[in-house]
Amino acid sequence: MHGTQTIPVGRVRDGALDLLKWLALLSMVLDHLRYVGWSLDGLYVPGRLAFPWFCLAIAANLQRVRNAPVTGQWRYLGWLLVFSVISEVPYRLFIDDADTLNVLPTLALGLLVARGWQHKAVVDRGLALIALVLATVFSTQLMFGFFGVLLPLAMLLVFKRPWYFSVLPGLVCVAANQWQILLNSGTPVALMGLAACLLAPLLGLVLLRHAKNTSPPAMRRWAYALYPMHFVLLLLLRKIIA
Repeated sequence: MHGTQTIPVGRVRDGALDLLKWLALLSMVLDHLRYVGWSLDGLYVPGRLAFPWFCLAIAANLQRVRNAPVTGQWRYLGWLLVFSVISEVPYRLFIDDADTLNVLPTLALGLLVARGWQHKAVVDRGLALIALVLATVFSTQLMFGFFGVLLPLAMLLVFKRPWYFSVLPGLVCVAANQWQILLNSGTPVALMGLAACLLAPLLGLVLLRHAKNTSPPAMRRWAYALYPMHFVLLLLLRKIIA
């Protein structure tokens, strides 16, 4: 598999990117079904695909609009920050013993770090440095921690490179997923979860490079609302089956 072609800029949708986002959302919902009340521990494995695929979507969007006006990129960050706040309450209501923030702050910081690498403007580099400091200081409060913040950058670094470079974001993804706990556990689910973390970037890149002719529903700004909404719906499901 060779380097990906340039993603078109403008009003043309990238069907593969929309498909990646839908599959990431599906993986996340499957992962969170484990907290509804049924015995579904095996869903932990496909659930490991969600976060790296969202990070890959960030890298793809940055690659797509790298020469576009920066206003659109600031809106992207703004929506992440707004829904970081909106999502925290339903996230806490659904995940009773949550010891981190919801995933959107991690993605927002990761976006800043990846933008700082891509753009040489003082503002971009300064915000990337601030994001790295925040990721270091508040690593235990961020879902997927410091390495989770680095994952969008790792995806961006290999976006146009041959497939075997995907081992870099794969290792970063493993580091972001408490690999020591999973390895010490030694259960089939834990080991398959580690394998899913390692392979997720490669699977995502294969999809982006070979599924461009697909036409899934376009995932536009309204899709940000799906994150808090899915917590509310799963919470209702848990109450119904309790």
